[in-house]
Amino acid sequence: MSATASVYEFDFSGGDLSLDFVNTLGDRPRGNEEHLRSWRDLVAWAEQAGVVSKRAAASLRSDGQTRSDAMARTFSRAIGLRENLYRIFHAQAGGAAPARPDLAAFNEALSGVMGHARVESHGPEFIWTWSGDVPTIDRVLWPVVRAAADLLVSPQRARVRECASDRCSWLFIDQSPTRRRRWCSMKTCGNRDKARRFYERAHASRGSEAHGRQGPKARRLKGSEAGPKAGDPGNSGSS
Repeated sequence: MSATASVYEFDFSGGDLSLDFVNTLGDRPRGNEEHLRSWRDLVAWAEQAGVVSKRAAASLRSDGQTRSDAMARTFSRAIGLRENLYRIFHAQAGGAAPARPDLAAFNEALSGVMGHARVESHGPEFIWTWSGDVPTIDRVLWPVVRAAADLLVSPQRARVRECASDRCSWLFIDQSPTRRRRWCSMKTCGNRDKARRFYERAHASRGSEAHGRQGPKARRLKGSEAGPKAGDPGNSGSS
């Protein structure tokens, strides 16, 4: 992940649009890496993800200046959807079934979204598209919900993993041949964990060496504190 002074550059390494959306919050145990702080961030994410065009994103930003209340409501729904998807895929990554309320909430969102889905001809092919030509902030979430549904009913769901770092909660699709990938990124979480384990081993090694150096000294000290042995001049009594 990287950021500039003005526009945050989102990461899209999850392997699926829905997981990339979930990953806009990292380090969930601490909540220290929130990258969706307002509806403007939501529009920026959608533009970078290719969900909306640059022109549509500019229109949404302009529209938001006069419809801030509606934007705020949609943003609140977006955060709710994101956390709902996290719980569902977190359970899947752990080999568990999602909680019934979470799946019910997702299906409610899905039913609202699929009413806008359309199939159109594109040359000799057919493609999925969405109704309406005017961009709305709600439309940003439609492809996310559709992607999540597609992932849940596909064999790929068995490859969903959660980063093994205790400072990360990113989800990703494990495309490694062995299906044993542990980190969202080896460059960040993987290297950080390797550095931590190296430090712990080095620290433990220094502790063992220090204990070894102190051992003989401690034994000599113990012997000097034991007092005179029987038969020593200091042990003979006076008559």
